Formats: sequence, C-alpha cells, structure tokens
Amino acid sequence: MVRGSHQGEALLSFRMAIVSSDGILLQWRPEDPDPCGWRGVECDSKTKRVTYLGLPHHRLSGSISPEIGKLDRLKILALHNNNFYGVIPSELANCTELRVLYVQGNYLSGLIPSELGNLTELEHLDVSSNSLSGSIPPSLGKLNKLQTFNVSTNFLVGSIPSDGALINFTGTSFVGNRGLCGKQINLTCKDKTGGPPGNSPPPYLAQSQNQKKKYSGRLLISASATIGALLLVALMCFWGCFLYKKFGKNDIRSLAMEVCGGASIVMFHGDLPYSSKDIIKKLETLNDEHIIGSGGFGTVYKLAMDDGNIFALKRIIKMNEGFDRFFERELEILGSIKHRYLVNLRGYCNSPSSKLLIYDYLPGGSLDEVLHEYMLSGRATEKTDVYSFGVLVLEVLSGKRPTDASFIEKGLNIVGWLNFLITENRQQEIVDPNCEGVQSETLNALLSIAIQCVSSAPEDRPTMHRVVQILESEVMTPCPSDFYDSNSD
Repeated sequence: MVRGSHQGEALLSFRMAIVSSDGILLQWRPEDPDPCGWRGVECDSKTKRVTYLGLPHHRLSGSISPEIGKLDRLKILALHNNNFYGVIPSELANCTELRVLYVQGNYLSGLIPSELGNLTELEHLDVSSNSLSGSIPPSLGKLNKLQTFNVSTNFLVGSIPSDGALINFTGTSFVGNRGLCGKQINLTCKDKTGGPPGNSPPPYLAQSQNQKKKYSGRLLISASATIGALLLVALMCFWGCFLYKKFGKNDIRSLAMEVCGGASIVMFHGDLPYSSKDIIKKLETLNDEHIIGSGGFGTVYKLAMDDGNIFALKRIIKMNEGFDRFFERELEILGSIKHRYLVNLRGYCNSPSSKLLIYDYLPGGSLDEVLHEYMLSGRATEKTDVYSFGVLVLEVLSGKRPTDASFIEKGLNIVGWLNFLITENRQQEIVDPNCEGVQSETLNALLSIAIQCVSSAPEDRPTMHRVVQILESEVMTPCPSDFYDSNSD
C-alpha cells in the first residue's frame, strides 16, 4: 500500500495540496502498491524511489507541498505552466540529487529560497514568469553545474550576484525584472549596498516617459485600448490563482440558492433590456448542460434569455470581504469601457459566496485557441506590451506556441530559441516552412520586427508607433495607421 510508504506519503501530501487540475491526479490511488505507476511519476527500478515528477501543462492549482522534500532521490521536478501559487518550498534543498527544476509559468510568490544553492547537482533551473520578489540569493552562484538559468519576468530587485556560476548567463535570463542591476544586464548598481540605482527611474523608463509625451491622440487611443485589454487579462489571471483555491465541481443547485439569497445585480450600459428579476430567474435554471468552459478563475455558463439573446456567465469564488470592495471598484471601471476589441462586461451579480460576471457571448471560442493565453508577467507597461507583441509575431512566423515541446526539451522558450539561432546566424530557421510562398522581404521584415521587440534590453525595443510605421512601409499591411484613429464606442 502507498500509505505508510515514505515516498508514497510524500506524493499523497503533494496531491492533497492541489485543489484542482485537468483530472490527471485521479489515477493517483492510495491503495496502489507503490506510486511508480502513477502518471507523471518515475522510479528507480531497483530501489523504487521516485526519481522523476513531471506534471507540466495540467492546470494544477494549489500550493507546492513542502513534503516534496522527502523525495530525496528526485532528479527531475517539472511543474511548469500550471496555476501553482504560494512559495517555492525551501525543503526542495533536501532533494540533493536534483538536476532539473522547472516551475516557470505559475503564480508563485515570495522569495527564491537561498537553500536552493545547496543543490550542487542542479543543471537546469527555471523559475521565470511567476511573481517572485526579493533579491537573487548569492548562494545560487555555487551551482557550478548550471547549464540553463532563468528568473525572468518576476519582481526581483537588487544586484545580480556576479561571483560564481551566475556570471555566465546573459540578459535573457533576467529580463522583465525592472529592479535588477548588475554586469549580466549591463546596468550598474549605483548605491553602496549593490541594490538598484537609487530612487530614480531607470534610463529606459525616463526615455519611455519622454516618448509618451510625443504620442499623437490617435496612438494614445490605440495604446490605451491595448493596455486596458492586457490589464483585464492580468487581473483575471491574478484572481484565478487565489480565488480558485476552493474551486471544485460545485453543485449547480448552490448557484440557484445564491441568487435567491439576497444577491444584488449591478448592470452596466443602458442598452441591456432586462431587469434584475429577469436575470435572476434565468440564473436559477442553469445546470451542467449550460457549462461552456472552465478555467483558473471559475466556470463559464451559457445564459440564454427569452428574447433569444445569449450571454456568457462567469462564476468565480469570493475570497474575503476586503476583496469585495476592490472587486466592485475594478468592475465598475471595466464595465464603463466599451471598445470594438474588448468583450463587453454587461454587469455582475454579487451573491453571498461568489461573483457572477455577465459578458457578451462570443461563439468563436476563446482567445487561448488562437494566441495560446501567452503572458510574460502581471505588469502592463509600454515596453512589456512591445515584448509581448514580438512574441506574437514569432508565433505567427514559426507556427509554434511560445512554450512548444520542441523548445521545452531544450530548456528554452520561443524567445530563448530565437536568441540561440541568432548567436549562430541561423535566425531564418525559426520561420515555418509553410511560409515558403510568402515574399522573403515580408518575412525578413517581420523577423526583424520580432527581434527588436523581444530585445532583452527594454530601452532597445521600438515603440508601437514605430512598429506600425515599419509594418506599413515594409509589410504593406492593408490597415493603414488611420485605422487606429477610430471613433468606436
């Protein structure tokens, strides 16, 4: 039996800390003789000790249990591209044979444990695209076997350790942390403590502010819409990692009980011809058959009104009363925005234990199916917008997701692979062979734009105004810049 087994108990504790997934952990049964046959688990054939735990891309939501440190023969831990939140457990340092640690693409916060510096066998370490804060522990410089290292797009600050192994890595390993400084990113730490340069903004931010003053009114409208959309996505992702802690497959009857039990409905825009009573009556009829999707922030239902109009209803779990006030204030702002490229938020229902968001229904599917929900960080600035656009162009050119398996197995993402090709003057190889019918001048122009946009130095990235100019002059887009000077709602 797994229970009573040192390794099995550790894995069961890991499972218990996960509150939701795509179902992959349903096969982890306590009554099994050992965990070595479980999905995502591999063991040494002789000792039956766990050597591999890999569960990437399975929508795992929850914290990483400290009990994982009991897997003392673990060599590979791959939990990337999930919805893990909380801290990176310092107990991982007990896995002294660990060679690969991938936890990128989650919602992990707190500090990078200095204890990771004791993992002397570590060859690949990636904690990028999380919400980690604090400084990079100098102890990581002791990891002399490191081949790949990535802490990009977090909230890290201070001096990048220049002693030991970390001096071997370039700016791409640290991009997206505006508070970092050091030799690796060619940014001098000016204060005596080696921290970020005083209280003044970095040069690229000052430059960015000067550029913003020069923008025309037409570009400001377009930029505002872009940033608004990214903020909306970032807000929903942030809500998802925390609000989903208690999410499970809820009894649909509880939804009816909620809307009957003192719920209040706030409606946006005067063009929705329904009373709160009409909407509540329809909410009471929803069941499993009306579910059209689910994600990190809740379940989505199809809400059909008597006049034939259809809406999408998103249900998310409330966290605390303080969150209620923040949530309502933000929703009032979002509800006041109408733009041709944003799904209209029509209103929301404030029920005792959850929030019900009412959106226009789009039958064409989700943005994820087209763009693959790629997001590098929770911060929306001009330079991160440009970076994200560059990644999107690379998706189009390569025909691959930013975290395609062909990149992951090399310990890279699409930008890392591009940078590698550039060092060998083979950047053309990233272009999808199916693009062979496209004019080479157009492909070269798009590739040049992508390379500039994903530059590891934010100050070297062009403005979106400049990107539009290049697209118009070299790619001959059918939508000239006047297109952005819209009078949309």
